Amino acid sequence: MAYRTLNPFTEQVVKDYPNHTDAEVEARLVAADALFRSDWSRGAIEPRLVVLRALSELLIENRDALATAMAVEMGKPLAQGQGEIDLCAGIAAYYADKAAHFLKPQPYESELGEAWTEFHPIGVLLAVEPWNFPIYQLIRVVAPAIAVGNPVLFKHASIVPRCAALFEDLCRQAGAPNGCVTNLYVSSDKIAELIADNRIQGVALTGSEGAGAKVASKASEQLKKSTLELGGSDVFVVLDDADIEKAVAAGVEGRLSNAGQVCTGSKRFIVQKSVADAFIKGFVEGMKSAVMGDPMDPQTVLGPLSSEDALKTLTQQVEAALSHGAKALTGGKPANRKGFFYEPTVLADITKDNPAYYQEFFGPVGQIFVVEDDDAVVNQANDSHFGLGGSIFAGDIDRARKLASRIETGMVFINTTTTSMPELPFGGVKRSGFGRELGDVGIKEFVNRKLVVVSNGKAARNVG
Repeated sequence: MAYRTLNPFTEQVVKDYPNHTDAEVEARLVAADALFRSDWSRGAIEPRLVVLRALSELLIENRDALATAMAVEMGKPLAQGQGEIDLCAGIAAYYADKAAHFLKPQPYESELGEAWTEFHPIGVLLAVEPWNFPIYQLIRVVAPAIAVGNPVLFKHASIVPRCAALFEDLCRQAGAPNGCVTNLYVSSDKIAELIADNRIQGVALTGSEGAGAKVASKASEQLKKSTLELGGSDVFVVLDDADIEKAVAAGVEGRLSNAGQVCTGSKRFIVQKSVADAFIKGFVEGMKSAVMGDPMDPQTVLGPLSSEDALKTLTQQVEAALSHGAKALTGGKPANRKGFFYEPTVLADITKDNPAYYQEFFGPVGQIFVVEDDDAVVNQANDSHFGLGGSIFAGDIDRARKLASRIETGMVFINTTTTSMPELPFGGVKRSGFGRELGDVGIKEFVNRKLVVVSNGKAARNVG
């Protein structure tokens, strides 16, 4: 697909971007590989942390420009884009402050003598990233990679080429050397070629199940490490002792943020029967009242979907759900206005034979399931192909803790929507992928954990 900025609010093309030639890609790969073999990647960590500190400051300085680029390219409301940049700046600052500690040698007790593990870069990484959080998706991979010393080549989604270029430029302004962080405008076929290149040593992808399967398959063929953050159909559990007003407000925000185009967005609302009427009434009213409009307008809560294709896909999904017996409590169709807007929608009466039951709805569509008790909550929550995040709203925190431990997912948040913070490992299970980003775990996904042993003279056993 060609790289193009097409404003989803105006439906107008802003700019086309040519793909990089094979020669241009090769030059970028050569530069990245040369950097990996230099003292910058393999030497002291402090020069790399200086880059991260500067990048954090530059992100804040360019906050409005980056938020505007997101609004124009994929429809994110301005305030939400500004919040994304604040998080990104925090991630860069977090690793600038914490990476040296995380990467300190780890000692082990051994009968053979002194032993420790060192953490070294493994080589050039390839990141394949989506459009829904154009800067955050990049910084999650790039910040820990810079700290470790792994250069990164990244292919961004074809609908956010300006965001990709702006991020690369900010990294250069921060002092990242040539080859450290490199933007590629290339096809999926070219990505397959790059994964097979011996100079690429790891692959990180955030995207669809289909893309994840292809990338993971290609990486495994080459015996290369990969991490995948794929789709999600996160539960939003409301227990019978929950603060309903708080749960309603969080539920509406969790479903409508970024026009519902969030892997960890609240999607399956599992509500216990005794509070179902109250929650559903408030939730439907909240969805109906969301202000829809220009992403550049500070009053806008719900912007357009990212593209015409996204709108068509969501429309087809909802139509199929309704034709199989689901009921729309509100919405259920594209908005009657210019731009790629879809009405805030709440679906109920979704049975297991409905295709919607196991689907992810990447847009402002919530599904309601009413259940009797805590066991039913767990059964409903775990009856999913996905396992990324989830939320539980409850009065009794001990009860919520026990339920959180029983839900099959990578992350559970109690009395708040699923979110992301620099210090919290991010990732899922099942078809939501594998591996973790952020926190002390994410920085060690693409490292050589090198064991060093100083013998005390005791004879070692020959094994392996």
